[in-house]
Amino acid sequence: MAHSNSCVHLTYSSVRLFWEITKRSLQRHLTYRTATITGLITNLFFGLLRASVLLALLSGSSSANGWNAQDIVTYVALTQALMVVVSVFGWSDLMNTVYRGEIAAELLRPTSLFLFWLAQDIGRSLTALVTRGISIMLVCYFVFAIKVPSSFGQWLVVLLSLGLAMVISFAFRFIVNLAAFWSPDARGMARFAFIALGFASGFLMPLRFFPDWLQHVLALTPFPHMMNSIIEIYIGSSDARVIEILGLQVFWAVTLTGLAQLILARATRRLVILGG
Repeated sequence: MAHSNSCVHLTYSSVRLFWEITKRSLQRHLTYRTATITGLITNLFFGLLRASVLLALLSGSSSANGWNAQDIVTYVALTQALMVVVSVFGWSDLMNTVYRGEIAAELLRPTSLFLFWLAQDIGRSLTALVTRGISIMLVCYFVFAIKVPSSFGQWLVVLLSLGLAMVISFAFRFIVNLAAFWSPDARGMARFAFIALGFASGFLMPLRFFPDWLQHVLALTPFPHMMNSIIEIYIGSSDARVIEILGLQVFWAVTLTGLAQLILARATRRLVILGG
């Protein structure tokens, strides 16, 4: 049981099942219209506050660390648009199934547990992208004249970076949730992990505003590649830098996915040993 649920087998049937789960997750989240509208208004309000604070950093100057006022407003728009897409504030659904005992039934599904939850999360992310992300970007474009990619190729690279960021973010959150197999209450560890995510991903503050030594340290972690990488590509980076960013995102997507599989395999063996 542990082996069949921890290993990823990409066959036609598994791809079809993955798509069906993703589609149903998207349809389910689209039904929450009131919550979507409320969240959109809240995001726009706090976006205005964040933009005001960051623009104050200019202090009359034309730029700060290479970013002008338009870059800063574009950064705020992007982070507000993507915060739900990459789930900056965390996720505990898998953890809750462990504590409620539902994980036993989850492991009996005819698909990898990782792929099952990944499909659901992608459906949720796509819903957030369509209902919140695009709406916020459109409002900010017409109200604040934010930057937009200058070519179709840049748009494609931004979307590719976003897709990789979604996988990296999910794999990280999945690993954090697996702590529930070892701890009777892993929520404290999860809170700490997601606070670190908000700080190190570039959501709370642009990473380029951090000291150089801290930027170098964070570059060794997967966090910047969940949000900051998309921002750099969207606002504008050289071709060489874009290739470097995408290469690192692929590396972290593969690494965290593999690590999640290893930890899941050990976690399910532990669950069987304990009689779960």
